[in-house]
Amino acid sequence: MKKLVSGLIPKRFRKDKTIIPVVRLSGAIMAGGSPGRRSLNLASVSAALDKAFSLKASPCVAISLNSPGGSPVQSRLIFSRIRALAEEKNKKVLIFVEDVAASGGYMIALAGDEIFVDPTSIVGSIGVVSGGFGFTGLIEKIGVERRVYTAGENKVMLDPFQPEKGKDIAFLKDLQGEIHQVFIQMVKERRGNKLADDPDLFSGLFWSGIRGAELGLVDGIGEMRATLKARYGDKAEMKLVSTPTNLLGRAKPGVAGIGLSAPEIGAGLASGLAETAEERALWARYGL
Repeated sequence: MKKLVSGLIPKRFRKDKTIIPVVRLSGAIMAGGSPGRRSLNLASVSAALDKAFSLKASPCVAISLNSPGGSPVQSRLIFSRIRALAEEKNKKVLIFVEDVAASGGYMIALAGDEIFVDPTSIVGSIGVVSGGFGFTGLIEKIGVERRVYTAGENKVMLDPFQPEKGKDIAFLKDLQGEIHQVFIQMVKERRGNKLADDPDLFSGLFWSGIRGAELGLVDGIGEMRATLKARYGDKAEMKLVSTPTNLLGRAKPGVAGIGLSAPEIGAGLASGLAETAEERALWARYGL
């Protein structure tokens, strides 16, 4: 009789199942987004994270992570949200890296109480980078005159249409150094004495999952399904939690901040080309 009654109860309510919510964080980390594509940022993942951590009976939240990095601000915001929810709901966080968790992607990975990788995953790149192009020679050749008027002598700092200035580069390097130190401190606080004493650890280099484990950047090699079942039993069941979307597959307005009006779509298509190129460059840096 007990078995019969149990069969009538939906799976999510059965006590013999251990439900593990899974949140997938994938993509380049950028503040914006455009129609047809979503960037990885706090707005795009907050609803899924809130829902995953709200499952009271779950012993942990598993996060599948695949990101080459991007915005340091959005990376820290996602990291902070995960840690705040973990402490509020008293949940353990297990991070499972797919292809890459580098730069801002690794910053998010630090939110995990434990980080698992594939042997061929790429991790690390603990550094800060900014880049651009210089067009001074080009505009001279095509007969274009650059006209800029400012109030404030530094408003055109690092203008790509003007020659570089030593003081501008020095200012940018100082700014990058400050952000780099924040990143380094996060790694030390979260990884503690697990870290190896290696001079290249915070140099911006990146490594395979195997080498990342040796350096203490991750806790070990492990695939999500096998690791969770080994830890929580064969009856552990993974439940994917995703951000709500509309009929077009886009995040609902108010969830990820993406509107559907004609002007917004037009602007999004224009900016989307630049975002796509930037995202492609981030993945290409790691051979992906």
